[in-house]
Amino acid sequence: MPEFTRRQFMATAAFASGFALAVQPIAASVITTNAEGIVAGAVKIPVSDGEMPAYRAMPAKGTNFPIVLVIHEIFGVHAHIEDVCRRFAKLGYVAIAPQLFTRQGDVLKLSSVDKIRPIVAKVPDAQVMSDLDATAAWAAKASKGDAAKLAITGFCWGGRIVWLYATRTPTIKAGVAWYGRLVGEPNLLMPTHPVDVACALKVPVLGLYGGKDTGIPLTTVEQMRDRLKSSSSKSEIIVYPEAPHAFFADYRPSYREADAKDGWKRLQAWFKQNGA
Repeated sequence: MPEFTRRQFMATAAFASGFALAVQPIAASVITTNAEGIVAGAVKIPVSDGEMPAYRAMPAKGTNFPIVLVIHEIFGVHAHIEDVCRRFAKLGYVAIAPQLFTRQGDVLKLSSVDKIRPIVAKVPDAQVMSDLDATAAWAAKASKGDAAKLAITGFCWGGRIVWLYATRTPTIKAGVAWYGRLVGEPNLLMPTHPVDVACALKVPVLGLYGGKDTGIPLTTVEQMRDRLKSSSSKSEIIVYPEAPHAFFADYRPSYREADAKDGWKRLQAWFKQNGA
């Protein structure tokens, strides 16, 4: 795999560009979290083949912060994901959102989902898992994070990753998966999907899904629920009956304020009750 270039790093560290701006017709609903009392900005995570760009936010004072990995949608680490990191920092976490597609392409410069999907399709799960390991290790070593209090959350594409990483990494305290895909045909880059590994899950994961999500049928959500009964993780799935896909994304027309706020409250409670 090629090493990251400075050009790639600067491009992926932008506060907002590409598709994120193209889908912002509802500016009144966009949440903007200031950086008062926190440290926030672009960082570089050492990985096996170079450095990976990421966005980090953490309290300005203190140490031994719980760590939360924030996994982006297919649109990459744009303004919304960065804001989510700042929200976590305000709660006392060191939050890091690594740009997980950089080796395959720069999705932040693209304005069409049809152009983004081929890039995302080239991203191996194994690469993502390794990059998240590196991100968690860096957070503990270089960002005053407490490795014993590691959590993960992700949205859409990132929601699927939450289930997979939590299954693979039993040291995680808790995970929250927002409308992540649960089933799919296996291939060389994505050999398993959440429903395939649910029985082996030991980490408590909270799944937040929309009843009106046309891309994630409720039949697959119920299939996942059934598989989770055989795990020791005490995971749960909440379905918001009237919510569409991406109901947490306040920069998109799919945003549903009441459901998003309820989900955010549930996330905080889930992390706290599970030691993250």
